[in-house]
Amino acid sequence: MGEVKVLGMWASPFSLRVEWALKLKGVEYEFANEDLLNNNKSAELLRYNPVYKKVPVLVHGGHPVAESLVIIEYIDEVWKDGPAFLPTDPYERAQARFWARFTEDKILPGIFGVYSRAGEEQKKAAEELKENLKTFGGALKGKKLFGGETIGYVDIVAGWLAYWIPMIEEIAGVRIVEELPEIRAWFDKFLVVEAVKQCLPPREKLYDLNRKRRENLLATQGGHP
Repeated sequence: MGEVKVLGMWASPFSLRVEWALKLKGVEYEFANEDLLNNNKSAELLRYNPVYKKVPVLVHGGHPVAESLVIIEYIDEVWKDGPAFLPTDPYERAQARFWARFTEDKILPGIFGVYSRAGEEQKKAAEELKENLKTFGGALKGKKLFGGETIGYVDIVAGWLAYWIPMIEEIAGVRIVEELPEIRAWFDKFLVVEAVKQCLPPREKLYDLNRKRRENLLATQGGHP
């Protein structure tokens, strides 16, 4: 089916999504880490993603596919032998796409708001994020994972939250999921999946990177931790 390569960055949750999707399907791939911390984008990245010039990019048989949500669906459609990520029922499939979009439009900006602010601004951002996570958790409807008994599309899209949020809570000195048992239970169930664990970046290294980024953001804004 052609060689598979992922142009990504080790600390990018968006790149992680693509790796999870490939691992779950049992697809062998090469990972090329882009030096984005020094804004040193490779010629390969610029050639394969000339529009956005961002990671991740999946290169399959020489053909590039960009944007993590698009890539996950591509992987699901191409490699049929592995577990299906999206439901076959049109309504359920539409719901999965809706909650994936909710993650991008509501939860992702909320996490950045908590991470990049201090004081009253951070407190307000944390409350908004909690409400959005509560709404998101309601979509589980008593299920083990968003995909049911196995990892599905929404789990892959949102799964990075299980690794990043506890870290951000510690770095930013906030409590976000303490009163959200559905979300905490989902975090625990997701992170024990072997394919998930295999791709996670080293926690200490990621923690140090995120701590320094927060310090730089606050310094730029004239705030303080």
